[in-house]
Amino acid sequence: MVTVHVGMDDTDSPRTGCTTYVASLLVEKLHNIGVSFVDYPNLVRLNPNVPWKTRGNGSLSLRFKCDEDQVEEIKEIVVDVVEKNSDLEYSGTEPGVVFFAGKIIPEELAAFAEQAIQGIVKLKDAMRLVESFKAEAIGFKSGRGIIGALAAVGETLAGDHTYELITYRTRANRGTERLVDAESVFKMNEETQPLTFNNVDRETKRILIAPRGPDPILYGIRGQTPSIVRKAHSMVHSFEPVERWTIFRTNHGTDAHLGKAASIREIRAYHPVVVEGKVAKPPRIIPRRHVVFAISDAAGQVDCAAYEPTGDLRKRAAELIVGDVVEAYGGVRPASDRRPATINLEKLRVIALAKKLLFSNPVCPECGRRMESMGAGKGFRCDRCGFRSDEIKKQAVEVRRNLKEMLYVTSPRSQRHLTKPLSRYGFEKKGKPDRLISSWFWVNDKLK
Repeated sequence: MVTVHVGMDDTDSPRTGCTTYVASLLVEKLHNIGVSFVDYPNLVRLNPNVPWKTRGNGSLSLRFKCDEDQVEEIKEIVVDVVEKNSDLEYSGTEPGVVFFAGKIIPEELAAFAEQAIQGIVKLKDAMRLVESFKAEAIGFKSGRGIIGALAAVGETLAGDHTYELITYRTRANRGTERLVDAESVFKMNEETQPLTFNNVDRETKRILIAPRGPDPILYGIRGQTPSIVRKAHSMVHSFEPVERWTIFRTNHGTDAHLGKAASIREIRAYHPVVVEGKVAKPPRIIPRRHVVFAISDAAGQVDCAAYEPTGDLRKRAAELIVGDVVEAYGGVRPASDRRPATINLEKLRVIALAKKLLFSNPVCPECGRRMESMGAGKGFRCDRCGFRSDEIKKQAVEVRRNLKEMLYVTSPRSQRHLTKPLSRYGFEKKGKPDRLISSWFWVNDKLK
């Protein structure tokens, strides 16, 4: 018996397809020939800020044991399924598949995966590692998908992870409006949270488990354990048939993409970052109700933007004042001729609040009435009793602020796949599961 890891990426396009669906098809086919899965399919979201990312920027890996004489047959099955279910006619779709045999993932592959999640990697570096560790890579067209495929092999999700049960539509229904019973989703959310997350957006009363694009996904439920997402799935009602569903283990909701920068000088374009600074310029509202402010430290200054869809995060960002100490979480948009480099906020931690002072005219020491200014630098007079003074100054009053020293997170509807929601803090975990639950995937045999 040998342990085989199969990575794949970049099979979809904006108009069709989904790499998780390709993985789900392969789970069925490989199960039918007798492989023994050692993990749930791994869904690894990569750096969401790279300009050439796929629609969801998710890569997949399958890990299983099989007889050594089955390996060549398995490779043929994988390549055939990837080719038949990739949108190869779309110019930006460039699938890649990687095969690696071995119980232990080399540290160099794990480091490559971490860089693919938190930064930018190149195809030549992926190919060098493929050759160095005697893996096998198959690329279609330019083969750029080999990068994500190798990263999916290298990321074993040994750190914090979550699960997602994804259901898929029949081919006949793809591209049409999804018929998911919203009431059942809200009920499921009430009964399973916080063990499931990002099911609904309370501000807009929208369900979030069902995407809106032409891909084959009907809905996906994210949660802490395989059992809870399967239970939640059983509570959701849809008015269209489900072709199949599969449980994935994933880095969704873990903040795996965010790397801490020691100073503003260290941040780089397209990299997700966490950086501390002091508010240097007060928030301003730009068209479409986006909020922009600047933070600085001893090394430099950078703009931060909370866009309108971020909801409460945008409102809180608007309450900042110069002198507040904050930690900004988000992807770095590069500078252009029209604007400086900007951190697109996913989260904002308020570390220390500056005092907010309002200055008002002094109270008359003779009669207690509020005095009036006699002009800049000329002092104040009391209209009631006539008292005048050029020595009395305006009085400073500290204003109580609604902003708290805490972490603020963007609204669920605008959270990236990787963003850890507030409900997950305290639920972090490590290590792969000892065994897989029974019935972690299902295929509707009636539709065959």
